[in-house]
Amino acid sequence: MSDIRKLSTSDGDFQQQLDALLAWESVSDTAVNDTVNQIIQDIRQRGNEALLEFTHRFDRWQANSADDLQIPLSRLQQAWETIPESQQQALQVSADRIRAYAQRQLMDSWSYTEADGTLLGQQVTALDRVGLYVPGGKAAYPSSVLMNAIPAKVAGVDELIMVVPTPDGELNELVLAAAHVSAVDKVFAVGGAQAVAALAYGTETVPPVDKIVGPGNIYVATAKRAVFGQVGIDMVAGPSEILIVCDGETDPDWIAMDLFSQAEHDEDAQSILLCPDGDYLKQVESSIDRLLPTMERQEIIATALRVRGALIEVKDMQEAVSVANHIAPEHLELSVANPQEMVKSIHHAGAIFMGRHTAEAMGDYCAGPNHVLPTSRTARFSSPLGVYDFQKRSSLIMASPDGADTLARTSSVMARGEGLTAHARSAEYRFKADKD
Repeated sequence: MSDIRKLSTSDGDFQQQLDALLAWESVSDTAVNDTVNQIIQDIRQRGNEALLEFTHRFDRWQANSADDLQIPLSRLQQAWETIPESQQQALQVSADRIRAYAQRQLMDSWSYTEADGTLLGQQVTALDRVGLYVPGGKAAYPSSVLMNAIPAKVAGVDELIMVVPTPDGELNELVLAAAHVSAVDKVFAVGGAQAVAALAYGTETVPPVDKIVGPGNIYVATAKRAVFGQVGIDMVAGPSEILIVCDGETDPDWIAMDLFSQAEHDEDAQSILLCPDGDYLKQVESSIDRLLPTMERQEIIATALRVRGALIEVKDMQEAVSVANHIAPEHLELSVANPQEMVKSIHHAGAIFMGRHTAEAMGDYCAGPNHVLPTSRTARFSSPLGVYDFQKRSSLIMASPDGADTLARTSSVMARGEGLTAHARSAEYRFKADKD
């Protein structure tokens, strides 16, 4: 039988077992932090020279000059033209759906005028320049390019700079084709903490950006955390997660494969199933045992299920919702008869996949909503990446003469109460002369 953990909410120590299962500590240790801090310092001090050295050391290829680090846009076009037609169609369909969804997320500027003529409002503007980190080499993540780049472009970002490592000088055609479809403006063949530092502080060749988005390894995540404040970042993400709430009526093979779909990411990924039917949980476990040997990434899946996976028997569907809200998963599948009713009770989840036919994998690629989601229970206070992450809001205030008098008198009282007399006197200059 499977090594996956079996739990029940009726267990006396269930909550402790669940919290231990959910706990995730970053593996960014002192050595990683020291290495990243040194890389960032070198990039800040020596710019292109350090970038070339790190590229040679970590990616094992030697650029003749910093100019060689930039991949020309014509190379993206070439990649697009040479990939199979089926991949072209898949990229285009995904891009179109992501773009259509993103268009609905655009925030608007607005204002209103009060009775005394004072104008208040909000002006929405896009970030000027954004950096997109994309894993490179043999790993192909064109979906990450689409999910990060397209919302930025919809938001109106003027310049999108993509960085992608090229170990041994190897370019990934699908990644370049995705960059072409997404209208990325510049691409540099650099990766790791050095790429993050270059985006944050700029070099003679790589322009500094306002925000850095995109996934990466522990060095990339640590570097993003280190430069936050100099630039914005999307998030520091943990391992991928899926939580499935099932009423016991879905084909158990479907559920087993949905659990696999996240477990195959890496050994730290988390796959959990909640169901009130103990016999059904046994059926899913049987499906896991039967299907696991057929998986290409069998060892990774098996380790993830053993270390961080669980089949949890709950009292009823109401309790399943309560446990789901506590877990606050990255991906939540509601594989139940009436998901639209159940979703009203879900308060914490990155993305919610409703109904038996909605595989989480669809959201990873082409459904439309973003696949960059909060992990490690941060869905309690965070949201998916979207157009709003590439826009910012400025408050608008324009006081009329009458409005200025009213606001100034209140401001004066507040400022003097705080002991800030310059504030008070600045406001008092706006008193109307005909008032006491």
